[in-house]
Amino acid sequence: MSELITAELVDLDLSATTKDAAARSLAERMVAAHRVTDLDGFLADVAAREAQMPTGLDGGIGIPHCRSEHVNAPTLAFGRSGAGIDFGAADGPADLIFLIAAPAGADDDHLTILSGLARRLMDPEFTAALRAGTNARAVAALIRGEEPPEEPEQERVEAGKQEQEQAETVTEAAGATEAAESAPFRIVAVTSCPTGIAHTYMAAESLAAAGRAEGVEVTVETQGSAGFKKLDPAVVAAADAVIWAHDVEVREKSRFRGKPLVDVGVKAGINRPAELIAEARRKAERGEIATATDSDGASGAGDGDGDGSGADHAHFGVRLRTYLMSGVSYMVPFVAAGGLLIALSFAIGGYEIASAKSVADHFVWGEADSWAALLNQIGSAAFGFLVPVLAGYIAYGMADRPALVPGFVGGAIALTVNAGFLGGLVAGLLAGAVVMAIQRVPVHATLRGIMPVLVIPLIASAVVGFLMFIVVGKPIASLQNALTDWLNGLSGSNAVILGVVLGLMMCFDMGGPLNKVAYAFAVGGLADPTPGSLKVMAAVMAAGMVPPLAMALATTVRKRLFTKTERENGRAAWVLGASFITEGAIPFAAADPLRVIPSVMAGGAVTGALSMAFGATLRAPHGGVFVVPLIGEPFLYLLAIAAGTLVATALVVLLKGARRTAPEASGDAGADGSRVTVAA
Repeated sequence: MSELITAELVDLDLSATTKDAAARSLAERMVAAHRVTDLDGFLADVAAREAQMPTGLDGGIGIPHCRSEHVNAPTLAFGRSGAGIDFGAADGPADLIFLIAAPAGADDDHLTILSGLARRLMDPEFTAALRAGTNARAVAALIRGEEPPEEPEQERVEAGKQEQEQAETVTEAAGATEAAESAPFRIVAVTSCPTGIAHTYMAAESLAAAGRAEGVEVTVETQGSAGFKKLDPAVVAAADAVIWAHDVEVREKSRFRGKPLVDVGVKAGINRPAELIAEARRKAERGEIATATDSDGASGAGDGDGDGSGADHAHFGVRLRTYLMSGVSYMVPFVAAGGLLIALSFAIGGYEIASAKSVADHFVWGEADSWAALLNQIGSAAFGFLVPVLAGYIAYGMADRPALVPGFVGGAIALTVNAGFLGGLVAGLLAGAVVMAIQRVPVHATLRGIMPVLVIPLIASAVVGFLMFIVVGKPIASLQNALTDWLNGLSGSNAVILGVVLGLMMCFDMGGPLNKVAYAFAVGGLADPTPGSLKVMAAVMAAGMVPPLAMALATTVRKRLFTKTERENGRAAWVLGASFITEGAIPFAAADPLRVIPSVMAGGAVTGALSMAFGATLRAPHGGVFVVPLIGEPFLYLLAIAAGTLVATALVVLLKGARRTAPEASGDAGADGSRVTVAA
């Protein structure tokens, strides 16, 4: 911790009034300390992380954080606000703000130190000391975990405190002995979050603290980026219930099979741990036993606070979506790498480069075509994994590691029988279901050790292989061929209608389930590209660029309709939209969903329809405007994006202007001292 924060990185009188301004003020100190190399680049990374999920915590704490290539050393800056700053916490503004900056390749040791800070933030005495600190050097020492120099009188006071604490320790030990004799209720928990820097460990500490207050023994396994150390099997076996507070998939879920399970998002673990413990008690008393492999957590949906327990079969649709998205999330890096390599090879050597000889037999260093062929064949090799990876990780999301082998095998067979992307989806679901069925079969204790590494993969692979080769493979291949023929035959109004539907899906939840379904549909077609599938990919990416671009333009042309924070977010949205990062519009949609979401959906529908009508094609799965040279009909493609952006911007401005209240419309003074009028 001594390398992370110094007195120069502490501001005890933070004057900022918004979270963006607070991040900038603290980041400027990091730049002055030569910890951050590019202020604006780093702040863009902070804003992108903030857009994923608010970083405010109950208790007046804000923890904006990110990994960034603009950070050259793990750094922590601290600011204390007198007025409070809104970081999205349920209980109001934060007065203690920690800006955590980690390099893009931060090692586990540094992340472990950061997680230690996150745990300490759950200690009321620690936060009280931060609020009472009077000089930056002492506060920095407190955060580092060091004792500041004390005056002799203070030492005497501390000695008296130590004697009192020793007496209290004896009393607590006696109480602990009595509690041990009463066999407390035992809970094991798993916490995890997407970045693994803070929320993972705060949820762990919050659950542990609530357990102590309730007289419940809570043992937590953190599955963050700083490492993954499994709970002792004996502790799991002795537990009365299980709590999962997670925003990413729980690893090795089968360890918890047969226990009452509460399954929520990580912020629920931070904000309402006592409720989760009470729910775990109720489920244990009612005898609600979850299979663990039946539940993958509904934390990715909504606000992440919902209970997605595997015992509740009403949530099957949510779990099914989670399984599919798990497979898609592992597949997308293969799509991005392989697709961009193939697209680049076409840009260098033309589309005929796909039929070039193997570069293993024919490669000339000085020939551009040889390099184009090399890129094409590397990209094609990456694309060859798409369907097996999709199937394998759908199965993994359902039944953990034992399902990987049958999932990959089923995906490979889907390619063999020409069942394609749809075959991979079915193969993954079949593999997961077969493995889950086998796991429910009672076996002798002597066989349990070899079940996950030999018996389950062997039997499940044979069953899935039989089903894919003999039963479902050919019908799915026929359906895949029919879909391909339909896409290739799309023209006129049919193509426009499909473009409208895809545009609406891309813009409805901006990175959520519908957006991901549309994107998965598009990238699935790139595995075996046809003219129709390339048009779909173009329409999907074009529509996905509209929401952030529209909000960026709206905040530029009608500034008075937006808050200062929204205007700052609008500047970042230009880059996010141009890069095909639809999530850049989420802060605007969250603040005003009834006006923003319909507006951007209309713009996305226009863009999708025009892209399909213009016959624009795209072989790259990502990249935004940076892959325009690889787009068929690039001018018309950009025209489609511009048209949709203008439509969405006009609707946002119109709807936001119409909401002005009567006092504002009559010309009451605005916050900046100007007269506020209704905007057209």
